[in-house]
Amino acid sequence: MKPLLVFLFALNLLLSSQTQPTTFILLRHAEKENDGTKNPNLTEAGKERAMTHVKLLAKTKIDAIYSTSFKRTENTVAPLAKAHKLTPGTYDGSRVEEIDKMIRNFSGGTIVLCGHSNTTPAMINYLTGHPNEYKTFEDDDYGNLVIVTVVERGKSTNVTWLRY
Repeated sequence: MKPLLVFLFALNLLLSSQTQPTTFILLRHAEKENDGTKNPNLTEAGKERAMTHVKLLAKTKIDAIYSTSFKRTENTVAPLAKAHKLTPGTYDGSRVEEIDKMIRNFSGGTIVLCGHSNTTPAMINYLTGHPNEYKTFEDDDYGNLVIVTVVERGKSTNVTWLRY
């Protein structure tokens, strides 16, 4: 009986240590004003798009929301964070390795990540381990929502690309 209990305990430890899939929902900030600054606000169309995210993800369990520290990304995720009663975190879009910390902190969860035309594809490439597969979005392209499910970053990924 004792060897069976030891075996079952070891099996339970092994199974519980398996990494659960972590889901990233990546989006670019919504439409921004063209005010000549490096930190513009959203346009009215951008504010509407931010509200569209709330509708699209209303029934999705979200564990964390991150944006870069620009008004356009923060304002893109603010309505979604409010709807899900979450406080958005910030990340440096030029540091793809910040993804690893998110995976550790929210393993098995769902993370919304809002970036830019160049950083969002870079994050997708980092997650999938394919450094040049996803290219920079066109400057006027705001309608991508990419879902990446990761078991191990760079391996065991599934990508679903949606347009809205």
